[in-house]
Amino acid sequence: MAFNQLTEEETRVIVNKGTERPFTGKFWEYKEDGMYVCRQCSTPLFPSDTKFDSGTGWPSFDDAVVGAVKEISDADGRRIEIVCANCGGHLGHVFKGERMTEKSTRHCVNSISLDFVAKES
Repeated sequence: MAFNQLTEEETRVIVNKGTERPFTGKFWEYKEDGMYVCRQCSTPLFPSDTKFDSGTGWPSFDDAVVGAVKEISDADGRRIEIVCANCGGHLGHVFKGERMTEKSTRHCVNSISLDFVAKES
């Protein structure tokens, strides 16, 4: 499988499961219509209409493309990590039961783990 070339910082987050600082990523306040895709393999992950402002400083989504995001127990044993189901790239974490949206799910994603494909008008 061919992957997109990653910068050193993208590798630190996507491959080595790092985290970008809150309120610094290019997508945390982004409001365009389209699809958020995996930065490493370009798999569609989150439709823009599932994005919401959680106030956390990272892009937050209350739903994902069916089958595109895999949940695994985080190494710390307290959180659930989310990865791209296609390439295994680290996206962030998912939190459930917070009641921020009707679905009560928050996929908290590093902007650096994403690319964006605008909706064609």
